[in-house]
Amino acid sequence: MDPLSDVLSLLKPRSYVYGGFDMGGDWSIQFPRHDGIKCYAVVSGTCWLSVEGAAEAVRLQGGDCFLLATGRPFRLTSDLSLPPVDAKVFLAQPREGDVRSINGGGDVFIAGSHFLLSGDQAKVLLGGLPPIVHIREEADRATLRWSMRRLGQELRERQPGGGLMAQHLAHMMLVQALRLHLAEGTKGGVGWLFALADKQMSVAIGALHQDPAQRWTLQALAERVGMSRSAFAKRFKETVGTSPMEYLARWRMLLAGDRLAHSADPVSVIALSLGYESESAFSTAFKRVMGVSPRRYGRALPGEAPAREAVAA
Repeated sequence: MDPLSDVLSLLKPRSYVYGGFDMGGDWSIQFPRHDGIKCYAVVSGTCWLSVEGAAEAVRLQGGDCFLLATGRPFRLTSDLSLPPVDAKVFLAQPREGDVRSINGGGDVFIAGSHFLLSGDQAKVLLGGLPPIVHIREEADRATLRWSMRRLGQELRERQPGGGLMAQHLAHMMLVQALRLHLAEGTKGGVGWLFALADKQMSVAIGALHQDPAQRWTLQALAERVGMSRSAFAKRFKETVGTSPMEYLARWRMLLAGDRLAHSADPVSVIALSLGYESESAFSTAFKRVMGVSPRRYGRALPGEAPAREAVAA
């Protein structure tokens, strides 16, 4: 797989809530702080999006898609001057299938999903995203148009299997939106997500992901991307925010953590599969990166976050 697919597979995003909002007339809804990622598309109509801490509100129009990954409270409204209604009041109202409406609907239709991330190291993904990822270029919107329209259709028509279709379409929209965000260049940021926009750094990260057990060296990675050792090390540090060997160690531990949590493989087997000659060396590296020993990590109950330090992106 590619690096973005690798990370998403580890984080295991699952559609927690999916549905549509059908708005009419004047309206303003305030949503609270949230976990995970919210990914929505404006199927039709126009409205405003305001996120706490963001410098300016964003004007959304039909065909736009937006991701909210920092968990900050946000507001959707037809008019920024209107006083907002708490989302709890709106969400408690009767709904038709998976679509909630206000004032009879008909003016603005928004569809999407709220994704919870099952992987423990969510910051690996979320740390590289701004408060609002707004997909609005015409070429980008065309890429998303089929999936968003189909999602709206599934939500409205409630055909057999519609729930599963809606979940898959919402997941596809999330991946498409992240891919389009990367294609825009994401200049100025630091982290693995920004580095994927750099062709040479993307190749290096892909190589580390493809064969994490290999005894990689700076020289080998530099040769892989056609750069000198010093130039590669400098560029990697500038774009990813850490050295190639530090990134490799962290990626190995993320893979190890996933296997400890979701497989019955013993620590010795996991250590060997990731390039460590001894369980002791692996355990030392794991504790340094993850904050606890592999055995303690593996004993954490499903759904319970082990007491360990988060690894920043």
